[in-house]
Amino acid sequence: MTIQKGLPNVILFFALLFVAIAIAGACAFVIFWPLALVHVRDRHPAIRAKLGHGAFLNPNALWWLLAGGYREARDPQFSGLATPARLSLMTILFGLVCAGLLWLWSLAGAA
Repeated sequence: MTIQKGLPNVILFFALLFVAIAIAGACAFVIFWPLALVHVRDRHPAIRAKLGHGAFLNPNALWWLLAGGYREARDPQFSGLATPARLSLMTILFGLVCAGLLWLWSLAGAA
């Protein structure tokens, strides 16, 4: 019976770990995505026009990044910056989704 009482606390602990993973992804994202955008600004005017002004948190630009649209440029230097940005964005989303699911599970277990 005492194991059941502590289960929501353990689940919340793992939810916090997933939040930490999302924060680590955010740290990597704010390093690589601006570097990729500067590369786009300097060498790929067509992609820059597609992403628009202020592409850092533009939802269309983020979906473009998640979908791997940067591969169409066929530029290994740009791909070398955009791939870690994409992985870090996926890490952020994964961490937050898992944390949210575990939080909901902890609420269901407490009831």
